[in-house]
Amino acid sequence: MSSPGSVASEVAFDPAQPPVIEGFTPSTHRVRDETVRAKFIRKVRENPVVPIGCLATAGALSYGLYCFHRGNSQRSQMMMRTRIFAQGFTVMAILGGLAVSAMKSPGPH
Repeated sequence: MSSPGSVASEVAFDPAQPPVIEGFTPSTHRVRDETVRAKFIRKVRENPVVPIGCLATAGALSYGLYCFHRGNSQRSQMMMRTRIFAQGFTVMAILGGLAVSAMKSPGPH
């Protein structure tokens, strides 16, 4: 064991390599050559409900701000409530997707 002020001469830190964690083996499946578009398409296929919720949230927000700008406060309030509902729907879709993927992945044995 080295003293607190000395530098350990074991292995230098290499940011290109995954950290060595005792009891953990990183997966060998890496998708580094995946483009942003390919990753987006893969994620949408894995959980298609999340983008729908995001679009609904953005749509309700946009239309609510448009109604606010036009002076239609009643419609604007309704769209802001719709936005809150759409955000909740999106969060629940994300959590549902996480639960499904956790059930699919094999646990530690």
